[in-house]
Amino acid sequence: MLITLASKKTTKSAYVATSYNLIDTHILKSHRLANHFFLEPPFGSCRSVREFEKFNRIGEGTYGIVYRARDTKSDEIVALKKVRMDKEKDGIPISSLREITLLLRLRHPNIVELKEVVVGSQLESLFLVMSYCEQDLASLLENMQTPFSEAQVKCIILQLLRGLEYLHHNFIIHRDLKVSNLLMTDNGCVKIADFGLARMYGIPQQPMTPRVVTLWYRAPELLLGTKTQTTALDMWAVGCILAELLAHKPLLPGTSEIQQVDLIVQLLGTPNENIWVFSLLPLIGQYSLRKQPYNNLKNKFTWLSEAGHRLLNLLFMYHPQRRATAKDSLESSYFKEKPLPCEPDLMPTFPHHRNKRAAPLAESHSKRSKV
Repeated sequence: MLITLASKKTTKSAYVATSYNLIDTHILKSHRLANHFFLEPPFGSCRSVREFEKFNRIGEGTYGIVYRARDTKSDEIVALKKVRMDKEKDGIPISSLREITLLLRLRHPNIVELKEVVVGSQLESLFLVMSYCEQDLASLLENMQTPFSEAQVKCIILQLLRGLEYLHHNFIIHRDLKVSNLLMTDNGCVKIADFGLARMYGIPQQPMTPRVVTLWYRAPELLLGTKTQTTALDMWAVGCILAELLAHKPLLPGTSEIQQVDLIVQLLGTPNENIWVFSLLPLIGQYSLRKQPYNNLKNKFTWLSEAGHRLLNLLFMYHPQRRATAKDSLESSYFKEKPLPCEPDLMPTFPHHRNKRAAPLAESHSKRSKV
């Protein structure tokens, strides 16, 4: 599938193309994709959203609302993400174009699949057709009566790491990893979702805004204002997710950036300039770091094995370049010791939660909704 955006009036280029392998990011940065941009002919090879039957709203991502829907041609249940346009006066948001471009290129069992892009009667109605997952981890953690076992936690984290290794190998940083952006199917397959903040990175590294990643999962270098962003951002978030699954509650639930830094220091100790020269970061002057010489991870997880503590410590290294990579983490002895990770198809199912997300088909058919 090729999505083509053409302009009747442009200054630097008369043509912007988005495909599996091509996007001119310089053009995207220098143009606001105005309302006179249109999909042709008249909407390229994109199907109409009228070919989908919307059932119910199942979530809201960074840049759009997500519905459960049925493809009337194939009868497949899909997730239909309506691209948010409410604050955008100049057409399709750049963030949505980035998400579309990245997802069209990505094919991995642990990454949500973008099947196609469909359109409404006007350009302002743009939808992403994605693989449907029955639940997200955040909702499960809030509603499940029995917490995940350690074997199940290992199964989830291994799948997350495999998806991340694929992303990082393809020079993509997700930049918004958190439990609500991890979906799970009924057969236990974990998928990384919501790529609205994702970016490609390369050499030389380009500066990026530090105000990304939900606060609880934000790496210390981001909190201190770094503009050099690497895959280490995602790995810090993996550490937070692993700890949250093990503890059955968020590890660092700060309510402000100042409190978030303080919680990190309380947990890991005050960073050492000999290990990480943090005093050169732009926002360091906004913080007064408490003197705390101890790493309290062991006190937080007294029952965790040495291998488990070792993995957490590597994921929570202050210096981004010393932080464990996805590839390193997959080789951790933590995943090779008992309890061993369970197989995905042996993960528990959550019919009650699934039924809450999925309105009964009979009711949906009788109350057909237009998107």
